[in-house]
Amino acid sequence: MINVTKTFLPPIDEYQNLVQRAWKKEWLTNRGELVLELEHKLKEYLNVSNIIIMNNGTIPIQIALNILGEKGEIITTPFSYVATTSSIVWEHCTPVFVDINEDYLTIDETKIEAAITSKTTCILATHVFGNPCNIEAIQEIAMKHNLKVIYDAAHSFGVTYKGKSIFDYGDVSTCSFHATKLFHTAEGGAIFCNDIELNHKLFYSHNFGHNGPLDFHGVGINGKISELQAAMGLAVFPYMSKIINERKEVVENYQLNLDFLKLKEFQIRPETQWNYSYYPVVFEDETTLLKVQKSLNESEIFPRRYFYPSLNTIPYANGNSMPISERIASRVLCLPLYAGLSKEDTHKIISIINQSIC
Repeated sequence: MINVTKTFLPPIDEYQNLVQRAWKKEWLTNRGELVLELEHKLKEYLNVSNIIIMNNGTIPIQIALNILGEKGEIITTPFSYVATTSSIVWEHCTPVFVDINEDYLTIDETKIEAAITSKTTCILATHVFGNPCNIEAIQEIAMKHNLKVIYDAAHSFGVTYKGKSIFDYGDVSTCSFHATKLFHTAEGGAIFCNDIELNHKLFYSHNFGHNGPLDFHGVGINGKISELQAAMGLAVFPYMSKIINERKEVVENYQLNLDFLKLKEFQIRPETQWNYSYYPVVFEDETTLLKVQKSLNESEIFPRRYFYPSLNTIPYANGNSMPISERIASRVLCLPLYAGLSKEDTHKIISIINQSIC
């Protein structure tokens, strides 16, 4: 069976050796030495000023919205994972959707200003499949209207844009370290912020508001990651080059051999060093997509309709029509992509797709 992705598992003895350190310390949570070591390694690898690793990838978005959203209107994309929208609603803010760019699949920056009202507090945009938004245009709009910018960069581990980490952009960026992601801690995530004062708020907010054992800066929740999760991250970390290179080979195979006369590949924004996190293709229509999906499933190959449906159509979001996002969401399919996917299996996937769209 070939799934859309497969968790990279380091040698179990390497993971166990790291866990043994936590056993010896008898310290399993509350930012032990493994968490601190992982933060240090990631900070250097990603070339960022600040990082707070957390227990999943959604909590960082919720904390950022809790601090910056002020229960206002949040301009956001309808083409993302549901956590982007559900976090807005969960934090008692209102999602205001803006349609997407048909080529890059990210929020269409040319439509943002028309959605701004006196209640708008933030722009929450997603770097879709690791593909950067139009960062400069969004920042210009935010500064003009005194808005904060939060980037859902769940897919963007290791991505650079114009020579800088993608996490260096916006007021806050977040990432997911879920087991299906490029880099993972089984379950986890991170938040990035260059503003010292705001970073301090983010930090104490993920630890119940603590300022030391007995004092409190303010309200907070439990977003801490455990030593066991950090151990997984430390075990995965040495294999990042292998993971990225093997995924790159799969992507290049797709790009070289799929029939793009009847398929569309999304465009990577110029000056981006991409991370090969996902490989979406867009079909001519939903009927063709369903036909291809059925053919692949019959061969025990399971791509994913990612992202589907368009988030503006979810009942609790109360969104307006977003024609481009809805059209893309109905026709996009993410193909299997992970380290260890063989050339033989990749060619099998390609062959089935090409035959199905003839």
